[in-house]
Amino acid sequence: MSNFVSSFATLDQLSVQGKTVLLRADLNVPMKDGAVTDDSRLTRLVPTLKDLAAARAKIVILSHFGRPDGKPDPKYSLRPVAAELQKIWGQPVAFADDCTGPAAQKAVAALAPGGVLVLENTRFHPGEEANDLVFAKQLAALGDVYVNDAFSAAHRAHASTAALAKLLPAAAGRLMQAELTALEKALGKPEHPVAALVGGSKISTKLDLLENLVAKVDVLVLGGGMANTFLAAQGVAVGKSLYEKDMLDTARAIAAKADSRGCKIILPTDAVVATALQANIATQTVSVNAVPADSMMLDIGPQSAQAVIAELHKCKTLVWNGPLGAFEFPPFDNATNLVAQAAASLTRQGKLLSVAGGGDTVSALANAGVTDQFSYVSTAGGAFLEWLEGKTLPGVAALEK
Repeated sequence: MSNFVSSFATLDQLSVQGKTVLLRADLNVPMKDGAVTDDSRLTRLVPTLKDLAAARAKIVILSHFGRPDGKPDPKYSLRPVAAELQKIWGQPVAFADDCTGPAAQKAVAALAPGGVLVLENTRFHPGEEANDLVFAKQLAALGDVYVNDAFSAAHRAHASTAALAKLLPAAAGRLMQAELTALEKALGKPEHPVAALVGGSKISTKLDLLENLVAKVDVLVLGGGMANTFLAAQGVAVGKSLYEKDMLDTARAIAAKADSRGCKIILPTDAVVATALQANIATQTVSVNAVPADSMMLDIGPQSAQAVIAELHKCKTLVWNGPLGAFEFPPFDNATNLVAQAAASLTRQGKLLSVAGGGDTVSALANAGVTDQFSYVSTAGGAFLEWLEGKTLPGVAALEK
């Protein structure tokens, strides 16, 4: 994938002037009581909307929302999301009650050049998740060209992300372009030394990721429950800490592979421990070799955090996925905050290219107050992880020239 960024078309290569553009966006945003609680995916769509509106294109947005199991379900309607997008866009956003058939055709016909229309949830049709060609052709009949701006859904081979791209002239939108460019710089052709920081609770969910990273990076920093498993694999007594007993051999195998590839693994040498996971509980900082039997490691210690920061000062590129501790419960967010702020500072000084992503990572960096100070923070969860694992993403592959 290393020559990837030059191998897909962008809006600059696609003729959209006055055309009807089917724009695959990711409007699958978190909602509570009918209101959108995080609009970052919607605000990130604006650069593409601006470019298409300036070209007097009719902008017809396709998206999934939730898991309605291939049939209409009012709970998963995109109507409230379209209303939120209208607030962000600052101009009317029309809505159609279906994404194919008469309702969709009528709404597209009524749309003015430069106007925006959101079609109802593509997953209300079983053909979407089946990547069904007949359903994709029904979607294709609504427009002249296809633009995919939903990197976060690109790991799925669905009709609106994969099959449709083969039926119309296709290109990446501005968000997809930014995402692919950032990932290419971080792992495709990065400036070395490259550090990867991987946290989170389990090795089992990030096995492919670790296997791929030790072959590509110079330094692998481990935190969270994952680090506990690696420590336990070295014979460290981890007390009541979360770790995976059935993954000790796997951890040893990954460590051996890293060693043979010249990748340095950094594990915590001290830890902040407590007898239970709750906010503002009494804690103590101990060596990882002195974890009390009744306690659990809930954050890497200050000495370990400083060691990670010292390592970042030697690196040119950082890929970050997962927190270093149980950051949702202060004070176990301390190490994540310190390291994130150091990475942000190096990025601002132009000394580090920093790319981060994955669900908890976005929240952890927001908690540290540095989201807008990294080179790029991806809002794509699964797609970001699969890219880090070295996998080909169907929605991206479909855009290759």
